[in-house]
Amino acid sequence: MATFFGEVVAAPSRAGVDDEEEEEAAGQALEETPEDREIRRRVEEKREVTVRWALPAGEAAPGAAAEPLRCSRFVVAVGHNAAAFLSSFILDSVCWEVVGAVKLWNEWCRTSNTTNVLPTDSFCLFYRLISDPTVLLCQCSCYVAEDQQFQWLEKVFGHIQKEGLQVTILSTCPVADYKTQESTLTLPSPFLKALKTKEFKEQVCCPLLEQPNIVRDLPAAVLSYCQVWQIPAVLYQCYTDVIKLDTVTIEAFKPLLSSETLKNLVKDVSESTKSLKKLLTTNETHNNIYI
Repeated sequence: MATFFGEVVAAPSRAGVDDEEEEEAAGQALEETPEDREIRRRVEEKREVTVRWALPAGEAAPGAAAEPLRCSRFVVAVGHNAAAFLSSFILDSVCWEVVGAVKLWNEWCRTSNTTNVLPTDSFCLFYRLISDPTVLLCQCSCYVAEDQQFQWLEKVFGHIQKEGLQVTILSTCPVADYKTQESTLTLPSPFLKALKTKEFKEQVCCPLLEQPNIVRDLPAAVLSYCQVWQIPAVLYQCYTDVIKLDTVTIEAFKPLLSSETLKNLVKDVSESTKSLKKLLTTNETHNNIYI
């Protein structure tokens, strides 16, 4: 079985098991009590993804009766290191404003209700460039479970105008997941690989991801959504051997600062260095509390 990205996946045979599973499912449905249904309903409610838009006074938050947000560039950073890259080299409190947040809960995380977050917090915030409101950034350091990804996509992209939109996704992945004929021990970790939709025509900032490598979780869901809706999009995945917040991994994204999407959003170099040092110092101080 081949996907539109080109990786080949062997489809397991389900001969002889479909009927058995259908019978088991039917039996479970008959055995379900009102209490079971109530518990399931409450779990589903608890796992609902909520997007809260907090636009400045005078602007209507996107909703059923409002126009979608006009957006030309949408940058989505998934994971602590990708989010820290935006904080260090792009975001500041003068040029950007918080315009939205995602609230969700699952077995791995619960997002914070505040916009004053630490690098180690689980959060998902949206920022808008004050001088050009069509530029949006998203920092998503929380884990979005598989059954919540569709909700996230529908509730975020459902409020963004798709015409003229271009999406850039940043994420990290363990270097052990990278499939190559060479030993991963000899690879110069961290390193970047790119995956793009058919509609993305700009030059990418690193080599393309080779087969049979695949991407997972929210980054893959966003890229797939863009492919289906024919939105130009590129995913930059950083393969690293460090799972925590790390200077080397954060700086591995620096080649992207010369891309068409980010080059005119970059902060002053000296300010970026200060921001990165402050970010890591805050993280170390927060971690030392638990030592």
